[in-house]
Amino acid sequence: MTRTSLRSKMAIISLTAAMALALPARADQKLFVVDLASDPASLDPQVQWDPDSYAVYRNIFDNLVTRDASGKIVGQVASAWHYKSPTEIVFTIRSDIHFQDGSALTPEDVVYSVKRITNPAFKSPQLSQFDQITGAEVSGPNEVTLSTKTPYPVLLAQLVKLSIVPKAYVEKLGDTAFNQAPMGSGPYRLVSRTRGVKMVLAANEGYWRGKPPFPAVEMHPVPQESTRIADVRTGKADITRILSTDDADALHTDSQVKVLWTPTERVTMLTLNALTGPMQDVRVREAAAMAIDRKTLVEALLRGYAKPVNEPLTPASVGFDPNIADYGYNPDRARALLKEAGVTPQTKFEFLTSPVFDQRVVQALEQMLGDVGINAKIVTVDIATYLKLRQASPQEAGDVSYFRWSCGCQDADGTLFPLFHSSSQWAKYKNADVDAALSAARATLEPQQRLAEYAKALELIHKDVAVVPLFQDVVMFAARKQVQFQPTADESFFLFPMRWKP
Repeated sequence: MTRTSLRSKMAIISLTAAMALALPARADQKLFVVDLASDPASLDPQVQWDPDSYAVYRNIFDNLVTRDASGKIVGQVASAWHYKSPTEIVFTIRSDIHFQDGSALTPEDVVYSVKRITNPAFKSPQLSQFDQITGAEVSGPNEVTLSTKTPYPVLLAQLVKLSIVPKAYVEKLGDTAFNQAPMGSGPYRLVSRTRGVKMVLAANEGYWRGKPPFPAVEMHPVPQESTRIADVRTGKADITRILSTDDADALHTDSQVKVLWTPTERVTMLTLNALTGPMQDVRVREAAAMAIDRKTLVEALLRGYAKPVNEPLTPASVGFDPNIADYGYNPDRARALLKEAGVTPQTKFEFLTSPVFDQRVVQALEQMLGDVGINAKIVTVDIATYLKLRQASPQEAGDVSYFRWSCGCQDADGTLFPLFHSSSQWAKYKNADVDAALSAARATLEPQQRLAEYAKALELIHKDVAVVPLFQDVVMFAARKQVQFQPTADESFFLFPMRWKP
């Protein structure tokens, strides 16, 4: 198929239906309504980490540290910290924070939270981002000391995601019940959840940072983006995350709605299972890389919002290497490689994806792979199942998958280690030299040495074609004009700093 015909076909895919005329927003803003793309996979902040889960539980819990609007790491539960030694960091814990049942948040709760998420038996999908922590102890009246295996330069960036959970409450309920009825110290508390329908949150009136902006918040899982946008346009919802750049462009003519967006640390990629199936052959992986016309993807479908990247990092992350080369779009070479590898039209490739992803891009990738002879059949599952499969054994994880990854830490360690170190449940790839480079990078406080190790790992990952990087993603929201909210590179969705300005 020619590039011209491919562009035409993708243009048809990208057409969207006409949307309903905007109606006035609700006059009563005591209730703030958020449409989510999917039902959260978890409300326990130490289990799954995906955008819709995070959008809910991050407003229920406070974290040890956080990032301010400029991206700087600042204290939250911890008011200050200092290094006692290269492998020991001491945190001063605030004494004025209470959980939503009125009990005080203590250093013991901080220690419990650290030990819980780092306990291999707990099997947190976030474990690889915290497994350098070897110890946590109360070391003073309002003090906690964390120890690491080696000097760990990414510790604070990773701790941005460490939510503090109430020890007594979790132990009383157990992990399963806690996931169903989470309680934290954040600005909002969970009132009720009807799976697949809505979550009702109420303002934590005793919140230590001040009064939350909205007395009540409802979050509704609405899988269809067109429905979510219609909800915002008619005032049924106040804000929703969107993926389609076509939809974003169409909203520019609506006087009652605005599009809020920013480039992020998230990279969209086609992951390749190098441990089992036909993708074990590097020639097949290279063919897949050369089959993808990223320029057309970005121009025809993403309308220039996204930027192509040649590696599984974006410029928003420490460790990004601008020197990694493009694989290049070369369908003829891809076909020759597949022939060498013995791939025929009868060779089946499972293409794992989920409805929460931009299906225009998924369909275009399927077509591009098919055009060179990779018979990739899309297997679509809900996001919770998708995440479980991606973390499962290589035999369950599909041959290729559409994948969007953000660590929330804006550091190479949070992406490269979980996705490419062989010890990680996410990794479907193994290279001892990559393992060594990634381990060395997270074990030194010397910035230049870290960058050199990441450059080495990225070159090896590129040579092995362990993944096909596609583009630096953007985060986009459709919101009522009155909503004041600034998206950030780490894709945080915090209700507390939001405002409604008539």
